[in-house]
Amino acid sequence: MSYLQIFQVFPAIPESLSFLQVLARNLWWCWHLDAIELFRRISPRLWEASGRNPIVFSTLIPQKQLEELSKDESFLAHQRRVKESFVGEVLTPMDRSESSYGKEGTIGYFSMEFGIHESVPLFAGGLGVLAGDHLKAASDLALPIIGVGLLYRQGFFHQFLDQDGWQQEEFPETDLFHLPVKRAKDRSGNEVSISVNGPEGEIRAVVWKIMVGRIPLYLLDANLPENPPEIREITSRLYAGNPKTRLAQEVLLGIGGMRALEAMEIYPTVCHMNEGHCAFVTLERLARTISTYNVNLETAKEIVSQTTVFTTHTPVAAGHDEFPVDLVKPYLSSLSKQLGVGVDEIVSWGQPMESGSDAPLSMFILGLRMSQYCNGVSELHGKVARRMWSHVWPGRPEDEVPITHITNGIHIPSWISIENTLLFERYLGPDWHLDLGNPEIAKRIDDIYDEELWRAREMSRSRLIRNCRALMIKQYRRRNAPKATMKDAESVLDQDILTIAFARRFATYKRANLLLKDPERFEAIITSKTNPVQFIFAGKAHPKDNEGKELIKRLVRFAGNSNVRHRIAFLEDYDINIARHLIQGADVWLNTPRRPFEACGTSGIKAAANGVLNVSILDGWWCEGYAKERGWRIGDGEEYADTAYQDTVESQALYNVLENNVIPCFYEKKNGGAPDRWLKMMKESMKMVMQDFCARIMVKKYENKFYLPAAKRFTHLTADNAKEAVILSAQYKRLSALWGNIRIEHPVRKVEGPFQVGESFEVTAVVNLGELRPDEVKMELYYGSLKTVDSIVDSHSQEMTVKENRGDGEYLYECTITCSNSGRYGFTVRVIPRGDDRIRFAPGLITWA
Repeated sequence: MSYLQIFQVFPAIPESLSFLQVLARNLWWCWHLDAIELFRRISPRLWEASGRNPIVFSTLIPQKQLEELSKDESFLAHQRRVKESFVGEVLTPMDRSESSYGKEGTIGYFSMEFGIHESVPLFAGGLGVLAGDHLKAASDLALPIIGVGLLYRQGFFHQFLDQDGWQQEEFPETDLFHLPVKRAKDRSGNEVSISVNGPEGEIRAVVWKIMVGRIPLYLLDANLPENPPEIREITSRLYAGNPKTRLAQEVLLGIGGMRALEAMEIYPTVCHMNEGHCAFVTLERLARTISTYNVNLETAKEIVSQTTVFTTHTPVAAGHDEFPVDLVKPYLSSLSKQLGVGVDEIVSWGQPMESGSDAPLSMFILGLRMSQYCNGVSELHGKVARRMWSHVWPGRPEDEVPITHITNGIHIPSWISIENTLLFERYLGPDWHLDLGNPEIAKRIDDIYDEELWRAREMSRSRLIRNCRALMIKQYRRRNAPKATMKDAESVLDQDILTIAFARRFATYKRANLLLKDPERFEAIITSKTNPVQFIFAGKAHPKDNEGKELIKRLVRFAGNSNVRHRIAFLEDYDINIARHLIQGADVWLNTPRRPFEACGTSGIKAAANGVLNVSILDGWWCEGYAKERGWRIGDGEEYADTAYQDTVESQALYNVLENNVIPCFYEKKNGGAPDRWLKMMKESMKMVMQDFCARIMVKKYENKFYLPAAKRFTHLTADNAKEAVILSAQYKRLSALWGNIRIEHPVRKVEGPFQVGESFEVTAVVNLGELRPDEVKMELYYGSLKTVDSIVDSHSQEMTVKENRGDGEYLYECTITCSNSGRYGFTVRVIPRGDDRIRFAPGLITWA
């Protein structure tokens, strides 16, 4: 049946409880324990049955109970307390008269997924959860951010295992009436809808709005009766496997997302693209800039690129989207007219330099070329990204590739356990979550009594075990397991022994099978009579990743061994709720990626915030977070060409760390009390996250390094009819046209050496700049320690000055090098453009001797 008229009936909420409806429709509640407890106290059983979804929960509460609550002074007092916090943190207007973003200035944050809470299934994994934490921290900081994404009717798949342990997938439909969404409206009060031209006709979409504290999140939805089935499918499943549908999703997110904001008269000052999926944002933004400021394409590029932030999360080249040119071109024909260039020219912005016209369009390269501010999500990942994408800037040394890093942080209030929250409120102060990053606040963790902290740990572990048993029973029931097996599941795991968790996506490079390299040794660790250990695994393999599914199957089969089945559990359908229990209740968080393929690994940060100790390969964030006082490392950060050899070496290192360090430390208890050294490490882990890895600090870094500079550039570039942008675009055009004529002779030093520390020598070089002037370029001496005969590490550059103008564009440059340290060095000279970062780092504008 089509065109069904749908309606939903909700309970009649008494007037004195009306705030509950307001609270349920703003996701602010999900990171405030007092608000969660306000719902939960009504009926803990129904709260769990609703999936911790306050809208579903409200439909389960008997009308009589609501009437009783409306007269319950204790409940009403609790509600008033939560409402006071909500009004202060969400509804109180911010004075933006002196904001650096301007009165109407906003930051558009685009992401393919948002993981805010398990009751809003718009996420697949770490990328989405990071996006959710970004919005929550932005709300806490009252930043003018606006989220933009897609509303998936089926979201990411739900996982279940068959009798053999092989992963199966199902895609249940999400009920819109169970989400805190409402139709977005323009300033005239009209519901917003947009359209994008596609190869099979118009893609029409409506726009929904979810409030995340102060932050609006707009979601585009193409599942409309007037759209044909293939177009309705675009917003059906997150990360559609079909390239055609995947491309349509990214077009709708980027081009459609910008059009949705324009329809609401929201014009972002800065745009932040969370991964390359969003790169089409820049094309629509170019068209908008051309029409708004009446400028040409090259001038619009100056404005757009200098006000765009691009964050990459993927250190694996295969993980970046590429699309065949023939698939992409039909989407660009209408934009081609607006931009005033051919479709082939637009496509070339996303193709590697000197590639053929039929090379696929890389969303990553398109994002890089259109963004002045590019970053990875950990220090190591920034380095890996510079190496991976150095070919986009030919001739540029790897360490100068303009991709920096901001290490991910986690939104601590969203992930901290109830027990730890109560301890923090008592010892750090009731507003501890509003002062994260303050070393004085973090230091107060040392004041927590060891006995209290250990009791909190035991309570969190006990809750995890209860949850695991309930989930295991549910899993076995779904498989129609025998009654004996069901009974067995009731006693799986032990709440008093060392509990190690491994939970993440089951991709092969994550190496969930590292513990299985030596099954006998692994079994001996688990079944020790004196120091027993138990392991909990969770995670999904991509539906098309049979190797990942095989890893799950092997683990499940091993866990079925009669000697270990009470000490190993695999939890199906890993989601935010399961993650929350694991990162709060485990004692150890295990991470075994093949370095350097872990971009960050924020689950380990969430665990550390709860005093869970990390045992990890030195990859992602752990390269920065590791210290022997707060966890353990597997290996010393080596990288191997032979992966089989690497797995053998690092599996042995893992067993050694567990047997010789981790397990003895946990069971180092005097007179049956708490393990002193373990507790000290717990406190160090908690302090580390508060000081260095919280989302509040992360978002402040984005603001100071990217958002504020970009907002200032926007103001300058668009002032006076975009005068500065016009000048810059003309300069870039001139440099690009004349750069190929530059010729540099080999540099000459006056003294051959060798030299002693403190001595100096003069270097000269002759360069022909053609029609360019010395004030338009920068001649630099480039030097550093020799790595090989033709490469330099720890490089430095020093500007050279014109010593002589020899006419016809030829100049003699000179400078002096002072020898500050002993060693073997090399030097050469180069010419780069003068100007802002967009011009200085423009691909192709660098010439070496």
